[in-house]
Amino acid sequence: MNPELIELALRKQRLQARCTEQRAALTRHASTFTPLLNGVDRIADGVRWARDHAPIVTGVGIFLVVTRPRASLRWARRAWFGWKMVQRARALIP
Repeated sequence: MNPELIELALRKQRLQARCTEQRAALTRHASTFTPLLNGVDRIADGVRWARDHAPIVTGVGIFLVVTRPRASLRWARRAWFGWKMVQRARALIP
């Protein structure tokens, strides 16, 4: 067999072994982010639920505004601040 082909085959095999090791290391390092990503998934599920059940969310919001206007304004201010922060963060991320 051609020596160049043998060398290429060996090089390919070494590269594949190195890729396997790097994948395993990446998996180990990424596992530390699992709790954070689970939390993000729960928030996304909550937002999706609120979007799918908008009449319920609106009704609860109106009820709170009528029964506790001061607390509702405080939460509305916090929500507005959070929304503006999300918009600024999106503007920074290309």
